[in-house]
Amino acid sequence: MWQQEFLWFFTIFHHEFRKNNGVAFETLMVLAVAHLFGFYNPKQLADFLEVPHQQFYTVLKEWSVYQVKKMLLRFMVKQAAEKLKPVMSKSAATRSRAGTTLSIDNSVMDRFGNLLRCTWSWYSGRYHKVIRGQDLLGIVFTIEHIALPLHLLFCPKQGRYHTTKADLLIFMLIQLKTAFLREGIDITQFPLTMDSAYVSQALRERLHQLGFIDIIIAGKGNYVFTIDTQKWDASTWKKVLMLEEPKWGIDVPSCRIRGSSPTFGSLILFFFRKSTTRSYYLMNFSQRSLRGAEIWHIWKQHQVIECFWKIMKSIFQFRSMHLQGDGLYTALLIKVFAYLLALRLQAEGVFSKLTLTEIMRKLRREADLRDFLVTHFHTTFSIT
Repeated sequence: MWQQEFLWFFTIFHHEFRKNNGVAFETLMVLAVAHLFGFYNPKQLADFLEVPHQQFYTVLKEWSVYQVKKMLLRFMVKQAAEKLKPVMSKSAATRSRAGTTLSIDNSVMDRFGNLLRCTWSWYSGRYHKVIRGQDLLGIVFTIEHIALPLHLLFCPKQGRYHTTKADLLIFMLIQLKTAFLREGIDITQFPLTMDSAYVSQALRERLHQLGFIDIIIAGKGNYVFTIDTQKWDASTWKKVLMLEEPKWGIDVPSCRIRGSSPTFGSLILFFFRKSTTRSYYLMNFSQRSLRGAEIWHIWKQHQVIECFWKIMKSIFQFRSMHLQGDGLYTALLIKVFAYLLALRLQAEGVFSKLTLTEIMRKLRREADLRDFLVTHFHTTFSIT
């Protein structure tokens, strides 16, 4: 059964991206499938197959950054469109219940190599300090508590232009909007969620110009708001506001209130408490007023992107891939291939009740990677 899901990947994309070189495309797919068997970089797989690892690296270098980025975007959009189209024909309420949301977040992966591309000093939320690593900005589509990556871009620290993360985000959203329109889907009707790193009035206006209607952003503690003629920063408001007990549609103590900011003007604020000690708040940047239950329902999907980063780092061991220079995006493409293949397997009945880790363990026990490669791949990869 799992071989059929792999063949879906191969048949959909090999004609479009093989570049008259089937071996180059097959190499990507071989390395992606190998993740399910516990081989997370070309060297590990080459040692298992007892072939020179230079063979993999030589073939991978044949892809340009442009080709890899194009393949990555096209692949992710195609996968998401397959999930979206059945839902798009239904009512707005059904789409809302499915938890269809675009979540935006970045993750820093600590790196120490000097030859690895996009490695600079970034602030890491995990370590709560500045570390040396790669900052990966991601847009993830959530549906039924499943995270489908739509666009992933490494943030450069230096360059000819002073490009901010907000500029990169707008660029990514424009690309996504165009790509999904080719599939007959308008992504601006889905809510956007993002953390406080991107908060600005300029970004709010640019998102509205792109056509996005519902936008929920986590607020910073140092922002100042005037509520009922009293002017304090958000950290103070979180302490003094009385939160109501959980009610219909909101499973945490919360308070929805209108405030005024010198930067953002009048807007709806949603304060909530996730534990007995920690309180947070959200800002409604939407083009329409939203009820507290609507704001909370949209924001609850944002945690899915955090789960996505954890899966990429722990289960698929993103740090184990050390392709230098332009190979950075090739490594990302291989990891995304492996992640999406695992999700397709999880949707099958025999794997539906298993976690991704359990699926990988089951495959290692019951399938032979050598036999699979000999059966499905080009003779260049024959290990006989």
